Amino acid sequence: QVQLVESGGGSVQAGGSLRLSCAASAYTYNSRCMAWFRQAPGKEREGVALIANGGGGNTFYADSVKGRFTISQDNAKNTVYLQMNSLKPEDTAMYYCAAKFVGGCTWRPEYNYWGQGTQVTVSS
Repeated sequence: QVQLVESGGGSVQAGGSLRLSCAASAYTYNSRCMAWFRQAPGKEREGVALIANGGGGNTFYADSVKGRFTISQDNAKNTVYLQMNSLKPEDTAMYYCAAKFVGGCTWRPEYNYWGQGTQVTVSS
C-alpha cells in the first residue's frame, strides 16, 4: 500500500512558521487528492488544506487557516508540503497527511491512506 511519512513539525512561538512535508512511496500525481488534516486533544479530526491533482490542481483551505497556510505539491519528489505562517496557539495539533485515489477531494476524513502524524505546538 501507499506509505505517507510526515515531517517538519515542532514547537514554535506564536507568529512563527513551519513547513510540513509529506513524502509518499507512490507517485502523488496518481492521487485524486492530497490533504492535510489535524486533530487537537478532545477534538475531531478536521481538514486543513486540500489539493486536487485534476481540474487544474485547485486548492482548498479551512476558513481558520486561509491566508496563513499554503499547500503545494512537488511531483518529482513525491512530496506534499504545508507552509504554515503566522501560527497561532489554536493551530496546536497533530497534523496528518492523507491521500485519496478514488473520487475527488473532500473535507470528510474519507481518504485511502494516512501518515503517522507530526506534532505542531504553538506557544503564546
